[in-house]
Amino acid sequence: MLLVARSIILAVLLFLAFVFAIVFCLIRPMHRDNVHVIAKIFSSVARVLGIKVITRSKPVSEKLQPCIYLSNHQNNFDLFTHTSAVPKGTVSLGKKSLAWMPLFGQIYWLSGNILIDRKNRHSAFDTMAKTVEKMKTKLLSVWIFPEGTRSRGRGLLPFKVGAFHTAIAAQVAVVPVLASCQNRIKLNRWDNGVVIVEMMEPIPTEGLTKNDVKAFCAKVHETMSIRLAELNEEALVLSQAAKK
Repeated sequence: MLLVARSIILAVLLFLAFVFAIVFCLIRPMHRDNVHVIAKIFSSVARVLGIKVITRSKPVSEKLQPCIYLSNHQNNFDLFTHTSAVPKGTVSLGKKSLAWMPLFGQIYWLSGNILIDRKNRHSAFDTMAKTVEKMKTKLLSVWIFPEGTRSRGRGLLPFKVGAFHTAIAAQVAVVPVLASCQNRIKLNRWDNGVVIVEMMEPIPTEGLTKNDVKAFCAKVHETMSIRLAELNEEALVLSQAAKK
């Protein structure tokens, strides 16, 4: 019964969110704050899923803006958890095929997000170069999932180096954003526990060159892996305490 009721409520809320988002984006297409506004709408749906999201975000210093936000990518529920931490003046980098998804794809594009063709190496490099230019001229920050795919409970997967090439080319800081493990979410369960979304301290790229990309990528991955394990443990304790 809970599964049916929650599915209906979720479907209605998502439909309304999509309608609002597409009208909103048609009124002001490609606006720098579109993604922030829409992200807040989707993050509010988390409670319907039985998820308590604890968001620990803080404004990044103006000296470090724009920047690149690096986030772990677990599953489709990221749409309702990570979105709670998306700041103003931020767009995301997503695969080009997203544009063909009904409603979501059109909203994604109209929001001002950047689409990249990962299968075409030349096109991908060209997109990253344009991303660097856009960050500099429009002072836009970019939200990237460096794993390139959903981890689905396998921990933090190896990172693609594209985000790090971009950060170093633009000489901007990277800001890790982690969401604790939420692969156990079930729609037929009333309480799906706690998810902690935490924005970590910025990691500067000043002085780094393309020769430092692999080492820098490995350093950031290690830092995020250690913190993710800590957040997973904390979220589990909080979830268990809430049930008592």
